[in-house]
Amino acid sequence: MKLVVFGLTITSSWGNGHATLLRGLFRALHRRGHRVVFFERDVNYYASHRDLWGLPGVQIELYCDWTAVEQTAAAALSDADVGMVTSYCPDGVAASELLFSSNAPLRIFYDLDTPVTLDKLAAGESLNYIHPSGLGGFDLVLSFTGGIALQELQHRLGARRVAPLYGSVDPEAHRSISEPGPVKFDLSYLGTYAKDRQSALQELFINAAARLPERRFVIGGAGYPQNFPWGPNIFFKRHLEPGQHSRFYCSSRLTLNVTRAAMARMGYCPSGRLFEAAACGVPIISDEWEGLEQFFEPGKEILLARSAEDTIEALNSSDEELLRIARASRQRVLDTCTADHRAIEFENEVVSAGSRTRLVQMSAQTQHSFEA
Repeated sequence: MKLVVFGLTITSSWGNGHATLLRGLFRALHRRGHRVVFFERDVNYYASHRDLWGLPGVQIELYCDWTAVEQTAAAALSDADVGMVTSYCPDGVAASELLFSSNAPLRIFYDLDTPVTLDKLAAGESLNYIHPSGLGGFDLVLSFTGGIALQELQHRLGARRVAPLYGSVDPEAHRSISEPGPVKFDLSYLGTYAKDRQSALQELFINAAARLPERRFVIGGAGYPQNFPWGPNIFFKRHLEPGQHSRFYCSSRLTLNVTRAAMARMGYCPSGRLFEAAACGVPIISDEWEGLEQFFEPGKEILLARSAEDTIEALNSSDEELLRIARASRQRVLDTCTADHRAIEFENEVVSAGSRTRLVQMSAQTQHSFEA
């Protein structure tokens, strides 16, 4: 299968979750014999933080202006089996129009930001990555979020066929790293700064740190403002490339997951960070949201927190208890949530949607012949 994708970025993981997820998915598709052509607008803030220059089985097309690359994109689609546009693609509308006019047998939209998309739509904000006609022109709409989000994509954006394609982890990129001596930190948090995560981060991380001055806490990520409420026992590591994530997770006894507000409200939207940390064999404590139990069993494979007290209680757990949770969550992820699992799910959805599209086309041709 030749897959042509128009997306946000895979060459830079700075300030976005798309790159790491798509890299893992594309690697897995390559291992299964497929090839990908990825079109990415070359913007300064990603170019200055580029951490990938090539990927096996993936032809990366960087461009500065859509008009200059349109003919190249059309040529790539001319013999493609699948064309796909992702959320936050800066030229999503133009790419969708090109895909609709192409001969690509299957047209897919992959929303990696479904709760944000639906929130913006509800607020009346413009969505420059979705065609003005909505999603009805695509044969299949994939969503990083499941649950009610799938119905909302149909009702509010006209998607005809929807399916979840959740986050995943590449075990080759994220794995346990053991170092001599004790771990450096008691609790870690990895994530780009987001205003709508701050209240939960304040309660579950910063307040807990203030009440445990003898413990060591660490945050890793990009975009943190100067007025962030740092404490004397909170350390900071600026943006970490994916290759450094494993070492970061494994430097702490426990790691925290905080979900963005829109995603927590909608539910069924696991962050890729959950799967990464679990694959590294690090126990996780997370905020709570609907559908979490579909991915991890609370109390057995993950700890839940609603307050600083919950975080403190988790930090007071024995090493044996935390190790048990870490082993259970790691096994769950390796059994169900790797990039290879998602690649197979992607293939199955493509085959199913393709079969349905051919049936519709055959029905239309039959009807046309009958009328003639």
